[in-house]
Amino acid sequence: MGNKIQILVIDADNLLRDGVCALLNSEAAFQVIGAVGSTAAIVRTPLPAAPDVAIVDIAVPDATGIESIATLRNRWPHVRVLVLTFDGDGRLLEDALQAGADGYLLKSDTRHALDNALRSVYEGRRYVSPSVFDEVVHGYMRKHTPARQHELDGLSERERDVMKRIARGQRTREIAHALSLSHKTVEKYRSNLMRKLGLRTATAVAAYAISHGYLEV
Repeated sequence: MGNKIQILVIDADNLLRDGVCALLNSEAAFQVIGAVGSTAAIVRTPLPAAPDVAIVDIAVPDATGIESIATLRNRWPHVRVLVLTFDGDGRLLEDALQAGADGYLLKSDTRHALDNALRSVYEGRRYVSPSVFDEVVHGYMRKHTPARQHELDGLSERERDVMKRIARGQRTREIAHALSLSHKTVEKYRSNLMRKLGLRTATAVAAYAISHGYLEV
């Protein structure tokens, strides 16, 4: 199998699952080592190796998306998880990321986006479908008046730093490592900044950071 990225595909739709497998196997960088149609099959299906990335449709009929991701993590703790779905709802995106997904892609996205998403999550980076992320940001901006970065938002410099890192998709452990802080300290900064800004999710933090000039889209 060489240095190809080893991929497991989980999707209840036979036609779409077969299509994704055929698409990936046509590219030199990828190798599909398994394809199943249910969460239960994740546990019982033998594979020639542990997958590097699992592509999962969180609409499989025998479990919730969170349960599917948990099942994958239980069998292969180091597998990267890319959600592939028709549903572009921002709340479902947040639920998937909170459950441990590394990426979120829509089935309406392009082949190029799938390639980018797979490479990103394989290399340890988070990937979110631009169309979903844009909708979250635009939805936030429709409800809030954009402001400049120097606006008095009540955040400390450290809280702003943590906010920008959250918006870039970094997880708590990654932020803690980058800033030489404890996991508990980063969680405290995260909780404080979200309370001060009245935000409840990481996607809302990202939307705030972009709409207020902290990050470029």
